Amino acid sequence: MKTTNELKEKLNEVTTWQSWIEELERDSRKSVQTLLATWKRKQARREKVVENHESKLEFDESFRRTSSDLVAGIDEAGRGPLAGPVVTAAVILPQDCTSLIGLDDSKQLSKAKRDVFAEIIKKIAVSYAVHIQSPEEIDCLNIYQATRNSMTQSALLLSPAPTVVLADAMMLELPMSCKSIIKGDAKSLSIAAASILAKTRRDALMAEYAVQYPLYGFEKHAGYGTKDHVAALEKYGPCEIHRTTFEPVKSLLREN
Repeated sequence: MKTTNELKEKLNEVTTWQSWIEELERDSRKSVQTLLATWKRKQARREKVVENHESKLEFDESFRRTSSDLVAGIDEAGRGPLAGPVVTAAVILPQDCTSLIGLDDSKQLSKAKRDVFAEIIKKIAVSYAVHIQSPEEIDCLNIYQATRNSMTQSALLLSPAPTVVLADAMMLELPMSCKSIIKGDAKSLSIAAASILAKTRRDALMAEYAVQYPLYGFEKHAGYGTKDHVAALEKYGPCEIHRTTFEPVKSLLREN
């Protein structure tokens, strides 16, 4: 009879049901039943992740009219912050995306997982592009138009060009078909991939700005209007990357 530790090691090596696991269900030891229950919960979570992955793939596949069609996903990061750029990304994924199982909306993943997925996406993508829209352009155009313009630019940078573009909650004027997908990063694998590239690139940029402008704590809040960020704004005033058309930056500039 195998010990609990031996069984634990054996279970850790499998991700699908094995005939010998049936024997464990008849094992009277409480420790073994606890171990088996833990394994079942883990497998249920894994199955849910795989189902989510397949659902996102099927969603993207539904926009292909032929097997040669290329579907691009587009998403952004940084529409809401008081400082820094908006970053958009466009991604065309290959047919085999097994290495992206577990990929989700960037907000649902830890920084470590986002960084890992970003490298995988860059490695396997048929094509990807990232566009950075400056705070100056955001103030000049307004945040909606600046984001829309940036998404358009990222789509046009893709080579080969996509057959159809799936944009997260945005309709773009492009030479190819474009679909606006509400909550697209939860439905489409390509949009989720784009959200990862946009988020990781913007976070890296804000970390660089944190060194250049150390008074504001950009490495902690990435420019969003947190309590500490607003307090720093009130104490030191806006810096060059703050968005002058966003409150409370606009009012602080008017007061000064």
